[in-house]
Amino acid sequence: MTSLKVRFRVTEEVKEFVAAACKCDFDIDVCHGRIIVDAKSILGVLSMDLSRALTVQVHGESPEFNRVLAKFAAAV
Repeated sequence: MTSLKVRFRVTEEVKEFVAAACKCDFDIDVCHGRIIVDAKSILGVLSMDLSRALTVQVHGESPEFNRVLAKFAAAV
């Protein structure tokens, strides 16, 4: 499992992230505190507090998804 902090500034970035996550055949979670949502759920991700850095937990490996994930990496 890989964990990375990400930050989204606009809804279009969330859409791009979720679209990339949906192409993966493994689980991806978005977490903040005790809240965990499925990264493949646009409503789930949009329900998170997007003003804060979120933790993405990736339970697999995909070079394509890693490229998308790197675009939203937060400097924490």
